[in-house]
Amino acid sequence: MKKTLYDLTKEDWNTLFPIKLVDHNRDWKNIYENEKQRILDKVGKEKILRIEHFGSSSITSIKPKPYIDLMIEIPKELLFDEKLIEEFTELGYSHFKVPARENIEEYSTFGKGYNIDGTKEQIFHIHMCPKDNVMWKQIDFRDYLNGNKERAKEYEDLKIELASKFKNDRGSYVLGKTDFVKETLELIEKKPTHSKVEK
Repeated sequence: MKKTLYDLTKEDWNTLFPIKLVDHNRDWKNIYENEKQRILDKVGKEKILRIEHFGSSSITSIKPKPYIDLMIEIPKELLFDEKLIEEFTELGYSHFKVPARENIEEYSTFGKGYNIDGTKEQIFHIHMCPKDNVMWKQIDFRDYLNGNKERAKEYEDLKIELASKFKNDRGSYVLGKTDFVKETLELIEKKPTHSKVEK
């Protein structure tokens, strides 16, 4: 019987998909837009209220993992909806439930492009939750770093250090960024709204 992503242990994930940072790729924006359109065409705007590109590949001045992260807003009543999950399965995604932790409510995540035979594909991550989930603050984090090159460089330096230490430990790599993200979100909250430059 063929092994699937659901059969992988934590150690398998760490070995098969090591942490590797790359230079920013301008094509990622188009890859994101194309995937966004595929999702909207398949699922529809009644269920998909908003889609955003977030994560390090959406921050243009830093080295990220070459993954496209999408944040998708859905109505609260569709959280873990079986028909909705099935539609994403038909688009090639595997669904995982993220349990509640600290101040984050449980939500859905999906992955595509992970091949356990080692072949390379574009990897997509989807985080799907209603608009009141604290995960949506990641969009503020993205915007702040895109507008603050100095803070973005600090984030990149931290990521490079963590990737070097935890190449085969995805959990520790993610955990190592937590304080920086939290501190940045606190900076955003303290920032006076009138200081924004009019475009």
